[in-house]
Amino acid sequence: MISRVADHCFWLGRYLERAESSARLLQVTRSLAFDAELPPLHCWRPLVIVSGQYPELSARMGPDAAGNGEVVQRYMTWAPENPVSIRCSIRAAREGARSIREVIGGDIWQASNELFLWFMGEAAANQYLQDRDEVYREIRRHTQLCLGLVRSTMLHDEPMDFLWLGLLLERIGQTARTLDMHHHIQGAAEGQQPLLQTALWLSLLRACSGFEAFMRRQQGRVSRDAAVSFLLFEARFPRSLRYCVRSAVQLARRIEAAGGRKGTGPALARFEALDEWLDAQERAGLPLSVHALLTHVVDEVSLAGNDLQQGLAGEDVGPAMQPEAAQ
Repeated sequence: MISRVADHCFWLGRYLERAESSARLLQVTRSLAFDAELPPLHCWRPLVIVSGQYPELSARMGPDAAGNGEVVQRYMTWAPENPVSIRCSIRAAREGARSIREVIGGDIWQASNELFLWFMGEAAANQYLQDRDEVYREIRRHTQLCLGLVRSTMLHDEPMDFLWLGLLLERIGQTARTLDMHHHIQGAAEGQQPLLQTALWLSLLRACSGFEAFMRRQQGRVSRDAAVSFLLFEARFPRSLRYCVRSAVQLARRIEAAGGRKGTGPALARFEALDEWLDAQERAGLPLSVHALLTHVVDEVSLAGNDLQQGLAGEDVGPAMQPEAAQ
């Protein structure tokens, strides 16, 4: 497989996961803004902060824009000038799939193209005005279909390894940023009723698609430590940091064993070190603040992604979410 194809596979996985995660986070934040007794600024600004787009949004629309739910939703969903908007992610995923359609297969290309055509057409725009949650659900269904087709129709060889490794890097970053989003929201909720605190942790779990799995695991008992530990260390939950990091280690080892590429070795070393570091963090006990832990995870994953990118020929096909997004 030539490096250009590996690069497109890597970014296709990232863009599909980014679109799905962004739609889910917007949907959960909408529910939080409606149900929680918090000022709009404390609901919507953290979402923009963890996306890494707070300085750009403030510069374009003023410092108060991040507290306006309509502005934030439109910016994170439709804005072509926002490199991590759902629009940009869907467009980039479709272009990547088109470039390697002979590698990924017709079903995956068709699913990604249908998502693009629907989202860029009048149907999605009209539905956004009438039932915004359904738009976000439809985005999630389309992207999950694409990813399911990847697992069930592609050969499990180097192209799929790079695609899924890109997905895992994006998922690690998205889970860490979503958890860190509550670092900002919880500051606004200090001193509030325990019921509100519980609602915030439940919204966090929903934002990571972990609500039902967590409730089965914890038998309905909700606490800060239980929710954070679940998203950090639960090895059986496919969006936890531990699961994703260990899966990334396995994929990077497989790519390296198959002959490797320049950059795979350094990335593998970072994944292995991060996996060991997470083990040490769990043994030491959950810290009172997980902000520094999450920042370290985002930084290391970004550096591992850079290692992989530098090992592939050609320029990046899209913008990476930068480490400074988790602040």
